[in-house]
This record gives sequence, C-alpha cells and structure tokens, in this order.
Amino acid sequence: MKKAIIGKKIGMTQIFDEAGKVVPVTVIEAGPCVVVQKKTVEKEGYAAVQLGFEDAAEKQLTKPEKGHFAKAGVDAKKHLKEFRLDNSDELNVGDVVTADAFQAGDHIDVTGTSKGHGYQGAIKRFHAQRTPTTHGGGPVHRQAGSMGSSSSPSRIFKGHIGAGQMGVDQVTVQNLDVVKVDPELNMIVVRGAIPGPKGGVVYLKNTVKAQPVKKGAAAAVSVNPQKASAHVNPQKASARTK
Repeated sequence: MKKAIIGKKIGMTQIFDEAGKVVPVTVIEAGPCVVVQKKTVEKEGYAAVQLGFEDAAEKQLTKPEKGHFAKAGVDAKKHLKEFRLDNSDELNVGDVVTADAFQAGDHIDVTGTSKGHGYQGAIKRFHAQRTPTTHGGGPVHRQAGSMGSSSSPSRIFKGHIGAGQMGVDQVTVQNLDVVKVDPELNMIVVRGAIPGPKGGVVYLKNTVKAQPVKKGAAAAVSVNPQKASAHVNPQKASARTK
C-alpha cells in the first residue's frame, strides 16, 4: 500500500458540494502517528512500519510495552498498528505521519470495529423470518426453527444461523473517497459512513480497488446491449429531441 494512518471516528455530518448537493460525510481525527518500529527485509523478511496513535499514561502499560517504547525512544501510545507501506524504507523510528499524507480525491479503505448489539436472536442477527402467528403457531414465533435433519447428518453444520453475540466485528468499508483534508486540525472528511461508534479507532489506507480510467464524454455509456444505459427509448423526450 502507498499510505496509511490511524485515526478516531468523530461523527457524521453533511456538507454541500460545488453543485449545491448535500454530501453525507464522516469526520475522522487522523494522526498524528509516530513510527514506533521499523521492519526491514534483511532482518524480518519484509518491509513495514509500526505506527502509534494517541498518547497513553505510563501506568497503563505493561513492562514489555514500556520496554518497547523505551527502545524506540518515543512517548507511549495507546494504539499500535503495522502497515506494509511502499515507502517503508524512507521512514525511520520517530518520524511523524500526519493527515496531509492523504489529499482530497483519494480513494481509501477504512477498517474499524462495528458497534456491539449484545446477545441477539436469529431474527435480528440474521434477518430470519418469523413463523406464522395464527393456526396454532404456539409460543415459538421468534425461535430459530429447524437446524437440520435428525437422522442424517445428526448434527448442525458449522456456520448455521442462530442466536449469539451481534456486532463487535472487524469491518472494512472499501473505496470511500476523501472529500476534505485539514492538517491543522488533523481532520480527514470521508464521503459516506464508516464502521464503529463515535470515538472508535479506525485504520485508513489507500484502497485495493482498481479505479477505472474514463476516456472522453462517452465513457459513461455502456457498450453492453443488455444494460439500460445502452438502450435508447424512443418514447422519452430526450430521445426525440436528438
């Protein structure tokens, strides 16, 4: 990956673009992040850097963590994350990565921990259907129902839906575009929603999605005859005026 940073979700709001359209955005406090550790191909077998975000009190650290930060000669950090950056060789321990690593128009992937919803049933957790409420349905309307055959295989296959902990999962939202970057406020504004509650730690990195290259005004017109964009409806006024 080309660039990455650790941040904290502040919340969602909306802004107006140049055309006057409302754009829902998420505000992220990104960095500053300090390079705590540097890994090289000669020693570890791969090139990467470990970034630290948000200062931590010394009393909150274990002895191994204190030694880790003392060896690097940097202040203690709450959150550590390793990134395999293309320019890892150019960064050294103690360097600071700020929000201006990204620019408006960049496409990024945001990884965070989803909101926790506690112990939930199959209907809320997996959108299962409820049983009929009439004709002797009984008090089982929101239960999971049949789990499989009793004679064969006489067991429940792994991954079958059921009640359990909902949320608190690692979720990555891909291909979000950066709307605004403010290095003075350590702020990155991203179009759309990202996982996690307010104050949740998120990891930003350039997207793995390939960005299509548009060529000319007709780039948005599909050449696939099965797609609606390739059809011309003679009953529409826009087609009659051509």
